[in-house]
Amino acid sequence: MRCLSVFALTLVLCGCNAGIEDLQVYIAEVKQNTPVNIEPYPEFEAKPTFIYSALELRSPFQHPRNMGVEVKQISQPNCAQPDFSRNKQALEKFGIDALSVTGFFTSNGKKWALIQSNTGSLFKVTKGDYLGLFFGKIDSINNGVVSFTEMLPDGAGCWQKKQATLTMLSKAGEKNV
Repeated sequence: MRCLSVFALTLVLCGCNAGIEDLQVYIAEVKQNTPVNIEPYPEFEAKPTFIYSALELRSPFQHPRNMGVEVKQISQPNCAQPDFSRNKQALEKFGIDALSVTGFFTSNGKKWALIQSNTGSLFKVTKGDYLGLFFGKIDSINNGVVSFTEMLPDGAGCWQKKQATLTMLSKAGEKNV
């Protein structure tokens, strides 16, 4: 019985002989009769060389240096003016929308807030410190809220005071009112 099984298997395997001669003849015939049509490369027109003439200016691929916003000091009598003579603090480089409150703590009875900028830098502030682009002075730090007063120019030489707040819920990139 075993011999019969081996014989049947051998017979089946011999019947599965790959006959691909007709396929090889067809491929050779198609290759002979198909013309090869390759388009020539396009000719490129030479453009004049650009000469970069702004070498003395800042590279557009570098961050700007500490360039503050120039504020024209047009003062009128009897109207609110910010103190232009004081030195600016670190958080005055950032707009309010680029700042977020990350925490609060008290040290020696003084309340502090931790404020993070959109660059990832972390700053600690207390009452009387300044933040934002418009002379924002911190008035109070209470119940998870940093309250401050900004001074916005009105275009006529005077400055208007505006109250604003930062909270733990406000994230960098949002507009806080």
